[in-house]
Formats: sequence, C-alpha cells, structure tokens
Amino acid sequence: MPAMKETSTDNAFEVRADVWLWAARFFKTRSLAKQAIDGGKIDVNGAGCKPAKVLRAGDVLKIVRGEERLEVEVLALADKRGPAKLAQALYRESEASRLAREAWREQRRLIGVQAPPGRPDKHARRELRRWKDDPGVI
Repeated sequence: MPAMKETSTDNAFEVRADVWLWAARFFKTRSLAKQAIDGGKIDVNGAGCKPAKVLRAGDVLKIVRGEERLEVEVLALADKRGPAKLAQALYRESEASRLAREAWREQRRLIGVQAPPGRPDKHARRELRRWKDDPGVI
C-alpha cells in the first residue's frame, strides 16, 4: 500500500472511518473504533456507517462513547495517529453537542455519581453473584 499524506483537506485524499476515528483520538485503538462502528455507535451524515466508509472533509459524525455523545464535523483527514493537538485540529465539535456534554457532566456532579471506592471483597462478590443469578433477591 503506498504511503499517504498524514493530513490533508484535499478531496482526492480519502480515509476510512475507523482509521480517522483512531487518528483523531476518539478511540485508543483502530479495533475499538471498528467495534463502535459495527455496534451502531457512529453515524455519518445522519446515516449508519461501516468501518470502510470513506470520510471527506465536511462530513458530520455522531459518536457515542459510553454515556458521552458527540457531534463533530470533519475538518481535515489523517491516516496516522499524531499528537493530541494535531488530532484536535481534525474536527470541530458542534456548540449544541459541547453544551449538552457540559450539562450532562454538571448533572452527574450534582447527583454525586461516583465509581465504587474499590474492588469488591469476597463477601460483596458473592452478594453480587447472588443478585445476578436471582434478580428477585433484592
């Protein structure tokens, strides 16, 4: 496969969706990006997406990562992962998306949702297993 330019706004340069999501640092590995696409967590221009879908500058992506929802516009293309500063230059998040994420984060902070203080001990694990096996126990 011939070497491609790292970033470009040129229309002749095309990048697969899974590669771009990885290069833009939305996912840690290309494999995770592919799993998210296959799981229906990524929409391109309001339609579903496949890992080999070709992205172009101007495309709008809706990305779901856990409880986080992002809507970004592709500004530039890249097929190699670089520093975070360069990755952030590849896209622009919509104002509505950014405000919704901040509101969600503030709501979680006010509710006080936290991770468990630590790993469950032996007795807590048994209790969790009991709850999973028989939901009527609670």
